[in-house]
Amino acid sequence: MKLFFSLILLVITLDQWTKKLAITFLRDGVQNITIIPDFFSLTYAENRGVAFGLEFAPPAVLLLLTGLITAIVLFYVIRSKNRTTLFLLPFALIIGGGIGNMIDRMVQGRVVDFIYFDLYHGHVFGTWVSLWPIFNIADSAITIGACVLVLFHNKLFAVESPEVTNDVH
Repeated sequence: MKLFFSLILLVITLDQWTKKLAITFLRDGVQNITIIPDFFSLTYAENRGVAFGLEFAPPAVLLLLTGLITAIVLFYVIRSKNRTTLFLLPFALIIGGGIGNMIDRMVQGRVVDFIYFDLYHGHVFGTWVSLWPIFNIADSAITIGACVLVLFHNKLFAVESPEVTNDVH
């Protein structure tokens, strides 16, 4: 469990530190730093919604939901008897990311985003679209954790099936 809680703290620390850097150098500075032209940049944005900027509830409700989901996941992991790294890793990433974004919502009322991959932007069927949203370290941790859960689901949540016997009389 030491690894589990250490990883949660690492994600929160990295997330908050990089957001402070984004505020200092991007929001209060240049707004955009191009790393790879027409592909990858650091671009300051603020997000009051959830993933992809979707706003489905007031900020207080989002904060409560995030706190509740984080508490349920934490409770589940603590109650679980599974202490393998493969089990603890995705949950630590998800909890750390959730707390990182919760801190932003509590302190600023919005989440700071700054990582931008410009995969495509232009018109699709007459509507302007930008294919990939601007995101942050917390979003990355949540996404990686969720992907690990999906990819290794059968290994993580293997159900002991009763031994099959073939008693034909």
